[in-house]
Amino acid sequence: MSRDSGPDLRGSLTFNSDKGAGRSKWLAILLALLLVGWMGSGFVIQPEDEQADVADTEIKPVAVEVLNSRADDVQLVLTAEGQSIPDRSTEIPAKASGQVLSVSVERGELVEMGQEIGRIDSETIEAQLVQAEAQLEQASTDLDRVIALLDQGITTERQAIQARASKAAAEALVTQIQEQLDNTIIRVPFSGRLNEMTLGEGEFVSDGDTVAEVLDNDPLSVVVQVPQQALGRLKQGQFAEVAFITGEKRMGTVNFIGRNADSQTRTFRVEVTVANPQSEMPAGLSARIAIPTGKARGHFISPAILSLGVNGELGVKTVNADNEVVFNLVSIVRAQTDGIWVTGLGEDARIITVGQGFVSAGDVVEPIERQAAQIADASK
Repeated sequence: MSRDSGPDLRGSLTFNSDKGAGRSKWLAILLALLLVGWMGSGFVIQPEDEQADVADTEIKPVAVEVLNSRADDVQLVLTAEGQSIPDRSTEIPAKASGQVLSVSVERGELVEMGQEIGRIDSETIEAQLVQAEAQLEQASTDLDRVIALLDQGITTERQAIQARASKAAAEALVTQIQEQLDNTIIRVPFSGRLNEMTLGEGEFVSDGDTVAEVLDNDPLSVVVQVPQQALGRLKQGQFAEVAFITGEKRMGTVNFIGRNADSQTRTFRVEVTVANPQSEMPAGLSARIAIPTGKARGHFISPAILSLGVNGELGVKTVNADNEVVFNLVSIVRAQTDGIWVTGLGEDARIITVGQGFVSAGDVVEPIERQAAQIADASK
């Protein structure tokens, strides 16, 4: 028995003739290529607030304060510390032995050259002088008599020579005893102040005993030791300001420069004389001298502005025209209570006064100008 069947509708499903299917294929390929390109580029669209955060994290130059400074003339001054010494001093010895009869001055008094300060008992010496003078008178009489006889031819020339010798010996004895008598009076050899006095009435002194000391403090000398590097800046006759530890200041003059260095310190002795009327200033005071030695071109800055280089060199940091930090080696030529003078910065300089500790040579900075009047604030 046969079965009737309908038409065969089976077959392969195909889109080759579907125009819409071809467009989808190419669109998928294009999207895939765009995705690969986007991922390879690393570009990510960020929100606006995140983009602002990224911009804010960009490194900005460090802000520093700078001072426009111009070099000026500065007086170079050599300073040194030492102490005052008397112009001269000496011990006064007794030149005779005996009991002290009188003392004319007291310790600390001003005395004049040749002034009597004490007297030793001279009774025995005075008696010897009387005897010697009598012998001299007798010798003179004998010589006159012999000369008269010689003129008459009664005596010889030999007797006359002996008479002259006797008189000369008597004269020498009188001179010797007179000198001994003078030595019983103790006198000062030069004007000054009696620094020590050991004489006392009734005491016994021996020939050669030290009985007093006299100091000549006018002028007063201040002795300092100067380093060999500064010796060439000094010469005799230069003026110097001397500040004593007592607070008193006086002007002096360089009157001696040593020519032989100390074997241990390699420094040279320099003496400055200071007028000291009436020996008002005592010897032995500590003193500081300041000697002007010329001029230089320098900048006046606060010590707080100084910096140290990598090897410990002393310097100052400045900013150049490209706002880059420059480290300049400097030398301190003068120090004052309100600042210091340095050389090595050239004629004009933009000195970093605040922030120099946070920047190094070669860094680019943002300079903020400041007024010269603010220089004193740098040390605060």
